[in-house]
Amino acid sequence: MKEFILAKDELAKLCTLIKDDMIVLLSGDLASGKTSLVKAIAKDKGVKQEVSSPTFSIMQSYEARAGKIYHYDIYQHGLKALMQNGLFENFFEKGLHLVEWGDENLKEKLKSFGLDSIFIKISFLDKKRKYEFYE
Repeated sequence: MKEFILAKDELAKLCTLIKDDMIVLLSGDLASGKTSLVKAIAKDKGVKQEVSSPTFSIMQSYEARAGKIYHYDIYQHGLKALMQNGLFENFFEKGLHLVEWGDENLKEKLKSFGLDSIFIKISFLDKKRKYEFYE
């Protein structure tokens, strides 16, 4: 496990740990900074368009320098929504997959298909956030 304590304007330090072709599950309370981290990663990867949380559409994709970034928000219905909407298949596509509200159920499902993921837990810490990385 790696741990970082950072302010919003220091998120670029985390971006160096995120590769162009991986699955990242993000967890944390409401307003903990999941979308802010996704925005920082997207900016670091060269995304030019506005990045916002796909709460109602479940998934959005963006073109980055090294390929596609897939941004998921599964707050409403979790893994079930990914499966019902045929979005789970996207994880087999080359690119960076960032999943807000990712959990152990999704991690296990990915693993059952031979897909590795990392887990980032975000928690409040005064005016900063604590980011815990689990492989």
